Parts: sequence; C-alpha cells; structure tokens
Amino acid sequence: MRGSQRLRHVESSTPRMERALPDLPMASTVMVRLLRIGVFGMSDFFEPVFRAVGLTDNSFHVLCLLVAAPKGTNSPSELSEMVGTSRANMTRILNELEEDGFVARATAPRDGRRQIISITSEGRKKVRDTVPEISGPLQIAFSELSDEEMAVLDTLMRKLIVSFDKSALAMRAAA
Repeated sequence: MRGSQRLRHVESSTPRMERALPDLPMASTVMVRLLRIGVFGMSDFFEPVFRAVGLTDNSFHVLCLLVAAPKGTNSPSELSEMVGTSRANMTRILNELEEDGFVARATAPRDGRRQIISITSEGRKKVRDTVPEISGPLQIAFSELSDEEMAVLDTLMRKLIVSFDKSALAMRAAA
C-alpha cells in the first residue's frame, strides 16, 4: 500500500472512527496517523537508497554527526538522543559501524564507564562517498514542496517536537 492509498484509508476511516469513538479527539488522532504514514513512507523511500550504499538512514546520520563533531567524537547516549533512537538500537548501530571499520570505541579517560565513539578515516570516506548518492533522492523526496512550504513544515515540525516535550512534562507532573 502506498502513501496515497494510506491517505484514502485515513479519509474513509476517520468518519467511522469519529462515530464509533465520539470522545476521541479526532483532529489530533488524524495528525498522529498522518505522521506515522509520513514516517513509514519516508522509510519506504529511503531504505533502498541507503541499502544500496551499505548503510541505514540511522547509521548514515551517526556518521554525519561524528564528521560534524568538533573532535569527530561523541558518546553513544548523545548520539542516541541526536538521532532519535533508543540506546539499545544505538548500540546495534554502533556495533555494525565498528564492524565495518567506520567508527572506533574508546573508554573515556576520566570515566571508565563511559565510551567515546570516534569516526575513522574509513568512516569519513564513507560519508563523503555517500553524500552524492543520497543528495538526488533527498531533493526528489521533497520536490513537491515549495521553499515556502518547506520553511512552514520546518517551523511546524519544530513546534510539534517542543509541544511533545512540554506535554510529556505536564503529564508526568500530573501523575
């Protein structure tokens, strides 16, 4: 099922959900469904692109973050936060990147419990070689949006992310 089919299912099922669950905030429910469909579609679109270069979107993101880091290093927990994945999944990603020779692990000098992840020269080369392969697909993925729409979407996504944080804090405080 493709994105446009999924959208049709949202449109056709929403009135039925609204009748069956009148106390469910439908606009918010539809938004959650749209976000999930968008993430699913993004994964469908980019997975073969990254597979062709021997990476995943998360592993490429990790390598990009390490290339951009002032010392080319970061901790697994910080990478997990920046990529937006669980620490367990980050461990798996880092294991694969280490096996491929793209990152190296070291123990932090002042805290033997803390690991430091650094990008290797092979990892830097992999990022440089991958950028031309994904630049086109990145542009194609968002080609239906104007520059103005991209700016609005960026603003709204950032606002939504902050809203999730504030809402989670409020819910924890109320519990």
